Amino acid sequence: MNILFTASESVPFVKTGGLADVVGALAPVLAKEGHDVRVVIPLFGAIDQKYVDQMSHVTDFEVQLGWRKQYCGIEKLEKDGVTWYFIDNKYYFGRPYIYGMGGDEYERFGFFCRSILNMLPLIDFQPEVIHAHDWQSGMLPALLKIQYAHLPFYSGIKTIFTIHNLQYQGIFGIREVQDVLGLGDSLWTDDKLECYGCANFMKAALVYSDLITTVSPSYAEEIQTAYYGERLDGLLRARKRELSGVLNGIDMANYNPETDQRITARYSPQDLTGKAACKKALQEALGLEVRSDVPIIGMVGRLSNQKGLDLVDYVISDIMRQDVQMVVLGMGEGRYFNLFSWAEGEYKGRVAARFTMDHALAHQIYAGTDLFLMPSQFEPCGLSQMIAMRYGTVPIVRETGGLRDTVLSYNEATGEGNGFTFFNYNAHDMLHTIERAISFYKEKPEVWHTLQMRGMQGDYSWTHSAGEYLKLYKRLLEGTEPEDAGPEEEEPNPVVVDIEA
Repeated sequence: MNILFTASESVPFVKTGGLADVVGALAPVLAKEGHDVRVVIPLFGAIDQKYVDQMSHVTDFEVQLGWRKQYCGIEKLEKDGVTWYFIDNKYYFGRPYIYGMGGDEYERFGFFCRSILNMLPLIDFQPEVIHAHDWQSGMLPALLKIQYAHLPFYSGIKTIFTIHNLQYQGIFGIREVQDVLGLGDSLWTDDKLECYGCANFMKAALVYSDLITTVSPSYAEEIQTAYYGERLDGLLRARKRELSGVLNGIDMANYNPETDQRITARYSPQDLTGKAACKKALQEALGLEVRSDVPIIGMVGRLSNQKGLDLVDYVISDIMRQDVQMVVLGMGEGRYFNLFSWAEGEYKGRVAARFTMDHALAHQIYAGTDLFLMPSQFEPCGLSQMIAMRYGTVPIVRETGGLRDTVLSYNEATGEGNGFTFFNYNAHDMLHTIERAISFYKEKPEVWHTLQMRGMQGDYSWTHSAGEYLKLYKRLLEGTEPEDAGPEEEEPNPVVVDIEA
């Protein structure tokens, strides 16, 4: 098949979050299956010069955006069996940031979507499937159906859209988007592009894409409810037959404790000696007390409410009453910068926080900690819990989205499980689960070892997920219908949200 990915970021070129990991890992896996896979992203100024030097110029043209015309250059690079295209426009993408605060984001990514469609006849590539990712590519399926599908070149192209995080939708004023993309008044109704009086790039994709996916089966179910649906749950329920959840994977070669050069010592499920060395090195590097008997809780990710840090804020003193250490790495809200800065001073030698994006240190935390905490309010998929298990670090997570699909709470009666979980969004439920995990670490080393082995031997590769995407692509091209969805299911029990209870 000829498959085109469109996204705002991709490793190894530019990354702000998990979207980049997904695009950068999935495309090469599909290419290895023999498909012609190509990816197009903006040529951001943040892309390393070493990659820019490897690019070759394909073509350039002008893009009409309402009354204005803008230059668009197409650069190309071959890597890992995939052809990568870069949309070059210094005015939109040469800025000192990837995403701005919304001032002209509609114009930047409206230009991005329009440029991709305009470039296709010029690059000697006609995709059978365009796989668009997140709101920055969301207007592309709409433009294709509304303005391009009547042209012979575009008439057979199918679209699939992946929601990576429904909270970020690309919401702007209708008049501004109309001005840029030339979308007439008749399109701005609630069954088409209008969304609560605004233009919404995410909604445009959900209405006009042939199929919709998101990044875990549980999240696909959750976003059809009012609690998780971000005001789009009704539309998602209406399109439930076209909605699927495909669990993300991780790069098993990049996250491999047997070969990882970023960590102090290599280790395997058969020999965990190196993990102890990584723990000692992490304690020394971050100024923690060097003790092999104390469990270290690690947290790596964005410092925000979505990640459940308000729960941690409420009970951090209770957590630190345990004989435990804590390591935090991430950037985000000032509230949590203040929280962990305070904790570092309050619990000297027991808490370490680093407010930066440091991939080497992230690997060292995955390898050197014993427990990995992810109490997310919602989590479309989550990669950190899978990476942690790959390094023999046992996860503590809230049962939501992809966390629910990848971490099964240890059951003392059956011996099943690979971590520790809690359901309600409640600080003391989380605290109890942390205390339970610590008790197993200290009192039942044989169980702990079993949990480590299960985590390290789990299959978190893209192989299965790539197969699921290929089935969806084939379903699009063959025009087959999904299996009957059956009768309407009852709404699941509501989540109890009570931080202080």
